[in-house]
Amino acid sequence: MYVKLKQNENYVKIYIKDGTMELILVCDDDREIVDAIKIYLSGEGFEVLTAYDGEEAIQLMEKHKVDLLIIDIMMPVLDGIRATMQIRENSTIPIIMLSAKSEDADKILGLNIGADDYLTKPFNPLELVARVKSQLRRYKKLGNMSMPEPQKVVVGDLEIDDETKEVVVAGELIKLTPIEYNILLLLAKNAGKVYSIDEIYEQIWNEEAIGADNTVAVHIRHIREKIEINPKEPRYLKVVWGVGYKIEKHG
Repeated sequence: MYVKLKQNENYVKIYIKDGTMELILVCDDDREIVDAIKIYLSGEGFEVLTAYDGEEAIQLMEKHKVDLLIIDIMMPVLDGIRATMQIRENSTIPIIMLSAKSEDADKILGLNIGADDYLTKPFNPLELVARVKSQLRRYKKLGNMSMPEPQKVVVGDLEIDDETKEVVVAGELIKLTPIEYNILLLLAKNAGKVYSIDEIYEQIWNEEAIGADNTVAVHIRHIREKIEINPKEPRYLKVVWGVGYKIEKHG
């Protein structure tokens, strides 16, 4: 919540923590970018931690309960790609990557190893704030809809518990990132229905699908690697060539 304190005839707005503030970790070796992002996020009521290389970010995450990570790809000591790989071993928090225009291959690699979204520098800070809020809504409030829906989705040996956000395949617990979970839940709830890449992107990212092919394909491939015994011959997540993707119905 906000309160106003009078100081030298002027009112100063100060944020008082009431237990609902989300903690964002911003990691970039460019201190000006970190400072700018912190100003915008703090202005929206977020608590912000800062780091300037991947190793420092990992150390901070071990000490604090971080709700979302914003991390640059190119950094000294430990870059964003390797840092994300290490973080994904123990955490499923949303991760937004920052990259230069010349690093398209790294952006795809980042999505492939567990990042949920990325922005290309230079970017509009307001767009970054909007993406942070969108990722947190999916992560914190997934399934919190006005109309009640079944908490469990079962397709063959694939079970999704939308209350605990757990995915189990043949009795084995599978760890998914928030974006991966959302895509799988969408397709599993509508088993048999084919979704185009644009339809998946617009429903999961809540924005117009422009050049979404690589982004969606990377997440689909990652889901397959986690839920399929043989990703090259998938039992659940099928491609319908020239149309899109679907979860195969199982009796």
